[in-house]
Amino acid sequence: RALEITGQAKGRYDIISPNNHGNMAQSTNDTFPTAIKVCLRQKGKKLLAALDYLATELENKSEEYKDILKMARTHLQDAVPITLGQEMGSYASAVRRGMRRISHALDEIRYINMGGTAVGTGLNAEPAYLAVIADKLSEVTGEQWEEAANLIDATNNTDGFADVSAAMKNTALVLIKMANDFRLMASGPRDGFYELKLPMRQPGSSIMPGKVNPVIAEVLNQTCYQVVGNDLAVSLAVENGQFELNVMEPVMAFNMFNSMKFLTNAVNGFVDKLLKDLEPNRQQCQHWLDRSVGVVTALLPHIGYEQSAQLAKEAYSSGRPIREIILEKGIMSEERLNEVMSPMAMTSPGIVGQ
Repeated sequence: RALEITGQAKGRYDIISPNNHGNMAQSTNDTFPTAIKVCLRQKGKKLLAALDYLATELENKSEEYKDILKMARTHLQDAVPITLGQEMGSYASAVRRGMRRISHALDEIRYINMGGTAVGTGLNAEPAYLAVIADKLSEVTGEQWEEAANLIDATNNTDGFADVSAAMKNTALVLIKMANDFRLMASGPRDGFYELKLPMRQPGSSIMPGKVNPVIAEVLNQTCYQVVGNDLAVSLAVENGQFELNVMEPVMAFNMFNSMKFLTNAVNGFVDKLLKDLEPNRQQCQHWLDRSVGVVTALLPHIGYEQSAQLAKEAYSSGRPIREIILEKGIMSEERLNEVMSPMAMTSPGIVGQ
């Protein structure tokens, strides 16, 4: 290309040589991994922005749903009351933890082996080049780069890429769990939990009229499965370097770049096509709460374990709500019961109203 620009014929390497003048008698073993790092940190900005978009919308939902009381579940069984807002806030917290993992991993790959040439010994590199290359790269890219303390280590080890990939994988695991929770809470609508109403994003089943599936949550799930698989490929490539160079960097780059692109798109799609138009089913949340025996746990500090256990057994055997039995037996006044079983009392530390 330089020959073309200067009006020379292609192949006139006696005038401008790709090796002598372009490569300057050096190796690509320092430029290639550095280029991957530059690209990862640039692409990482889009991924972090998408995750922040998700976390912010979840935080908005946390505030919006803070007064919607529902049943929490452990072992897929009724547990104790929680608010839908608290659940949304927990998802936001987990997403932001994933962001911190990814940010830390991307920050740790700021150390580069430029000037190390073939194996990190710096053969054929000018000492002045080593002194300025990190600062120059920082100036060009707008990112902070530093020369690695041990160029041989930085040339033959790629564990920094494993950290980046693992951080994305761990974040993907969090997103899979969240997406599955949404699918379960939206299950039904008649024969499932149906605590959430997901926006309809497909015409419906091809055989069952009226059946609309949670396809956007499933898109996020399947994307995250791919990210988990990509991480395995990166891990195998990282451990398979021999001696002074890991030649498996192309497959690391391919899978890490794809993971970043896939996650960015899927997360943005989840927010735009599901989360923003999500609707809580307040009546159904209250329905399961009223039917559950788990609310008796809130009474323990007030009437004791033994009496609470008896009430739970009677509710299970009769199928009647705990609240109805308590009022019938005169164990607690309706005013006191409303206070004890308020959202604040049942979902906050301490014993409210005692």
